[in-house]
Amino acid sequence: MTASVEPVSVGILSTAHVHTDEYARLLVDRGDADLVGIADEDPDRGRETAARHGVDYVPDADALLERIDAAVVCSTNARHAAWIDRAADAGVDVLCEKPLAPSLEATREIVERRRERGIALGVAMPLRFSEPAKRAKRALESDEIGDLLSISGTNRGRMPGGWFVDPEESGGGAVMDHTVHIVDLVSHLTGERVEEVYAETGTRFHDIDVEDVNVLSMRLTDGTTFLLDGSWSKPDAWHTWGDATVEFVGREGTIAVDCFDQSVRHTKASGEDEGIRSVFCGTDPNAGLIGDFVTSVADGRDPAVMPEDALEAVAVVEAAYESAATGEPVEVRY
Repeated sequence: MTASVEPVSVGILSTAHVHTDEYARLLVDRGDADLVGIADEDPDRGRETAARHGVDYVPDADALLERIDAAVVCSTNARHAAWIDRAADAGVDVLCEKPLAPSLEATREIVERRRERGIALGVAMPLRFSEPAKRAKRALESDEIGDLLSISGTNRGRMPGGWFVDPEESGGGAVMDHTVHIVDLVSHLTGERVEEVYAETGTRFHDIDVEDVNVLSMRLTDGTTFLLDGSWSKPDAWHTWGDATVEFVGREGTIAVDCFDQSVRHTKASGEDEGIRSVFCGTDPNAGLIGDFVTSVADGRDPAVMPEDALEAVAVVEAAYESAATGEPVEVRY
């Protein structure tokens, strides 16, 4: 008779991020995880989130950390490091929202402290778990399109508002929030890094203190060109947080990836529910992300997306901001 395995006990540290409810729902629905409770620097927000998911709000985060094996950090970008350090002090493994930190220097410090303390640290880059992306990786590894010549991608979505448009808490706008997903995905699929960035940014759609438009022209380490639009340019009623597409052009063919083209879409022209809604019926990248993290904690292995991967994405973002400020291409410094 096989002995039963205890579920991984998980807590959520801060509920500031827009994906918090999705992660909480996925954890509650898993049989191999137990969402023990939620801690938050904003008590009202924390209590409301905990109540929505039928779990405890724990006012003292250290008390929650004593009860859990793993934590999901959903704070503002500027507060990731403090929450990760607090979890590390308690010996608790962490899955942290992206980007790991708003600057390359701060990200490097997190990576080094994680190594010293020996905890597992994963980063929320869910697009790697999209079924279209996984199939594209197999096709690229099988050399189905020959030598890679160019890549183009998009992650155009809604402007999230709140702390995302406060540069003190976010570190930037659409470049910081949206480009990291596609940069990470392209690096994962090709095995190459971004070597150089030329960026143009602007604020065209909203009255905010950060950029909502950006186009990045990049070159990978193997010479492949990579063009990316990661703007907050979709209407508020848009049906996904981004459109998350990438196309690879090779000498012998192309591969087009649409990470969210697995849904039934319903568009209304009038009425209270005006706008676009969708029912996702394909593989859920967030479910893959949470599943990988939970099983990595149970198995004592590293998560699929490591902090070193997050460092690469932040390095590209920092180079993009420098390029936008100087009007010149910038070499990415890792």
